[in-house]
Amino acid sequence: MRKNLLNKIWELHKVTTLESGQDQLFVGLHLVHEVTSPQAFQMLADRGLSVLHPELTFATVDHIVPTASQHRPFTDGMAEEMIKALEENTRRHGIKFFDLKSHNQGIVHVIGPELGLTQPGMTIACGDSHTSTHGAFGAIAFGIGTSQIRDVLATQTMAISRPKVRKINVFGERRPGVYAKDIILKIIAELGVNGGIGYAYEYSGDAIGKLSMEERMTICNMSIEGGARVGYVNPDETTFAFLKGRDYAPKGAAFDRAVAYWRGTASDPDASYDDVYDLDVSNLEPMVTWGINPGQAIGVTERIPEVGELAPEYREVAERAYQHMGFAGGQPIKGQKINVAFLGSCTNSRLSDLREAAKIVKGHKVSSHVKALVVPGSMRIANQAVAEGLDKIFEEAGFEWRGAGCSMCLAMNPDKLNGREICASSSNRNFIGRQGSPTGRTLLMSPAMVASAAIAGEVVDVRALV
Repeated sequence: MRKNLLNKIWELHKVTTLESGQDQLFVGLHLVHEVTSPQAFQMLADRGLSVLHPELTFATVDHIVPTASQHRPFTDGMAEEMIKALEENTRRHGIKFFDLKSHNQGIVHVIGPELGLTQPGMTIACGDSHTSTHGAFGAIAFGIGTSQIRDVLATQTMAISRPKVRKINVFGERRPGVYAKDIILKIIAELGVNGGIGYAYEYSGDAIGKLSMEERMTICNMSIEGGARVGYVNPDETTFAFLKGRDYAPKGAAFDRAVAYWRGTASDPDASYDDVYDLDVSNLEPMVTWGINPGQAIGVTERIPEVGELAPEYREVAERAYQHMGFAGGQPIKGQKINVAFLGSCTNSRLSDLREAAKIVKGHKVSSHVKALVVPGSMRIANQAVAEGLDKIFEEAGFEWRGAGCSMCLAMNPDKLNGREICASSSNRNFIGRQGSPTGRTLLMSPAMVASAAIAGEVVDVRALV
C-alpha cells in the first residue's frame, strides 16, 4: 500500500513508540513566541536542563506587541515582562531571536515561511494553535502546549498520537471575488468545527494546485478551526519556486538536492486515506460567519439559518450565537452594519492579502462610523507594502496603518473591541471575547470582503467591486 505525505514524514521522524501508545516524534523546527514559552523555559531551569538543539529553535515576538507604537518599554507592564523573559531565555540558550530590532520580526506563522525556515518534509512545532499554517509547504506542523514546548526544548522530541488522514479534494474554477478564505470557511461549515477531530487534512485537487503559497497558508492555517490536528498541501513547483532564494532555504546544488527529497515526500498517486471529502468551488460565493465559531458561516447572499433547519447537535450553540450576536434565524447577513474593520492575523496579513484589499479601497473612503486597521504580518511585509505604496492607499482611505503583530486577532495587546462593537475581520476565530470585549462580535471574511465592508459600513458582496 502506497503512503500519503503524513505517514511518510511520520515514519522518517518517529524515534520510538512509547508505552502509552503514542509515538516519540523528532521535531525538525521549533518556533517560539513570548506568550507560551516563559513557563516552559522555567521548567527547564527548575530541572537544571538546557536546550538540546538551540539551532533548531527560532523565536519572535508577536502576540503582545502593540501595533500603534512599538517603542520600548511597552506601556503594558506585563507585555514588557514577557518580552524581557524571551530576550533573556533566548540569550541564555543561544536561540535565534527575531526581535523588534532585527527587521525580521512578525507573526510566527508569517516569518517562518518568508524566511525559508519552513520547508517540505519537516516536522514543525510551536506553542500556538495555528501552527498548521506551515503545512502549506508539505510539512507536518503541530500546535503544542507548554509542557510539550518544554519537552521539545529539552529533547527535540514530543509524544503524540498519529492522526488519521482525510483527503479534501477541492476542484472547480473559482469566480472573481472568491478567495482561499472562502474555501476554508466553506469546508469548516460543511464538515463542522469538530469534524476533523482525530484527523489530519490533506488539501488536494485542481483548485488547491492553482493556489499561491500564501493562499495555501490561509487554508492550512484554519485546519485547527475544523478540529483537525494538522493540515497540509503536497509540495510542488509552486512550493519550490517560493522557497528558492529565501534566507534559510538551501542554496545552489544543495537546493536541487533538497527539491529531489521534497518531491519524494509528496503523497503517492495511489496513497491510502481514511476518508475523502469533495468540494466543488465553481459556485462558491464569498463566505461570512454569523455566529460564535468558524463553522457558523454562510454565503454572503444567504440568510442566517433558522434553528429548526440545523441538525439537532448544532441547535444549542446556534441559540447561544443568536443571543450573543443579536441576530435571528432568517436574517440576511448582507447589509449587517459594522463598527470596526480589521485586516491582519496569521490567516490573512500577507502581501497578497494587502494587495487585494488595497484594490478595493483605492479611491474610496472608510465609512464615517467605522474604525479600520491594517496590520501587516511582518516587518518585511510592511516594508514591501510601503515600497508599493499600499500604506498610502489605505491611509488616504481612512485606515490606520500599524506595525507588525497579532493585533486584534486575539487582543492580547491594546487593539481590542469596545462593548458591543461588531468587527469585519480577516482573522481566524470569532469566539466570544476573542477580540477583547466579552460582548464584542466578530464576522470572519476574506480581506477583500473586509475592505469592502469598511468602505460601505456594512457587509456587502465584494463581487460587485472586483
